[in-house]
Amino acid sequence: MPPQRATTVAERLRLMSGELTAAERKLMAALFANYPMAGLGSISDFAREAEVSTPSVLRLAKKLGFTGFPAFQDDLRAELSAQLQNPIAKHDRWSAEAPDTHILNRFATAAMENLSGSLKLMDHRAFDAVVALLADRKRKIHIAGGRITGAIAGYLAIHLQMARPGVSLVPATQSFWPQYLLDIGKQDVIVFFDIRRYDARMLEFAASARERGAKVVLITDQWISPIARLAVHSLPLRIEAPSSWDSNIVPLFVAEALVAATVNASWRETEARIAELESLSDSGRRGK
Repeated sequence: MPPQRATTVAERLRLMSGELTAAERKLMAALFANYPMAGLGSISDFAREAEVSTPSVLRLAKKLGFTGFPAFQDDLRAELSAQLQNPIAKHDRWSAEAPDTHILNRFATAAMENLSGSLKLMDHRAFDAVVALLADRKRKIHIAGGRITGAIAGYLAIHLQMARPGVSLVPATQSFWPQYLLDIGKQDVIVFFDIRRYDARMLEFAASARERGAKVVLITDQWISPIARLAVHSLPLRIEAPSSWDSNIVPLFVAEALVAATVNASWRETEARIAELESLSDSGRRGK
């Protein structure tokens, strides 16, 4: 059997969001603003940060299925450890529990579980709000990724550039970021792909972009990048796989879904742009 996929505290909260009281929603917001660290202090500190009573914290922990606040914190500590796993530790964990079936089957199973789990937990309103930002041609769109997710950022940027004007890919070379920030202004949108072993420099870049008035959108994993505290919308996804590295299948799926939805949201303008692009491409080929 593959390793058991544990549901994170954040995922439990999103699944039960419709059942939470006003005080419990305040606790969820406080936790998500600094996940999972906000829940690892004392119970009174957590309650004070959310501006609720200590009994409200206990009621939320039990509503989520924990025996009490210590058990709630145990899960958060385990998630923090999972965030920090390096490729060697990931390989050792998966190989120790690897079944006899072929890696193709195990990887396919993990990928399908990631996709179904992510879709089950997806906030459709947040997704639609991101699409509305991407489809708004009055806004410039900037897209950034990390060492691995930069490839998905580039993929999203290329497709959006074909669909609408004003889209750019943030350069991978971080020494260029300060001068790039000069071109980020009010009402711009910057989309970040950031998964575990999060890049502190990307967090600084996101903070600088928000200070300049940009709206930050985050595509992250189930443990939630610290950039979430700066984002107007976050899309947490499942990424674990029987590999030394995390799987980018679901982030790529979401990138393609964002492109499809953005194109549909402004099809008349997009159709004209694609037709012109095809005409330019044809004339270029004829000129060879």
